Amino acid sequence: MSSVYARRTAVAAGLAALVGTLVLSGPAAQAAPPTPPDAATARTYLSQLTVKPEGSMDGYSRARFPHWITQSGQCNTREVVLKRDGQDVQQDAKCAAVSGTWFSPYDGATWHDAQDVDIDHIVPLAQAWRSGANTWTTAQRQAFANDLTHSQLIAVTDRVNQAKGDKDPAQWMPPLKSYACTYAQMWVSVKHEYALTVDSAEKDALTRILGGC
Repeated sequence: MSSVYARRTAVAAGLAALVGTLVLSGPAAQAAPPTPPDAATARTYLSQLTVKPEGSMDGYSRARFPHWITQSGQCNTREVVLKRDGQDVQQDAKCAAVSGTWFSPYDGATWHDAQDVDIDHIVPLAQAWRSGANTWTTAQRQAFANDLTHSQLIAVTDRVNQAKGDKDPAQWMPPLKSYACTYAQMWVSVKHEYALTVDSAEKDALTRILGGC
């Protein structure tokens, strides 16, 4: 009886450990930002955006959009996105990503060093400023710059992000053509969420892209 009891105890302990592991590790990282609305919804959102020439850059600085802010413990927004968008990401005691794999949907490149990866604001900070964020409070701009809830932040190849700069879809699109629809849907959903304006060239480009999705 004692050996049977021992075996049962061992099995129970093993199951408990397995359940504990599942609870602690949770689901696999989605390796992507929150999913944007579908193309049809994005087209509706686009039709609802105010068309207006872009404003000036007067008064703008990235410091007006505080980032990256602490999200939990020692983890800031950048590190949270690196963990979310990567695979097998390992972080040190200060939450910095020390290893992992990142696939950049903008250009199809894969990276194994977090230093080669930028966190892109789908709607760039300067673009937001010229589209209405100049009237926001600092707290509103901080929320925008660190938004993990909507399709606003994504881990991509650093040099591709730098080539994008603060351009809108009439001026720049991801080099990987297969990502055009997703990118346009993300862009429109963010502008809709934050009631930002679009200029006429930007709207024309987005209309054309979404029309093919």
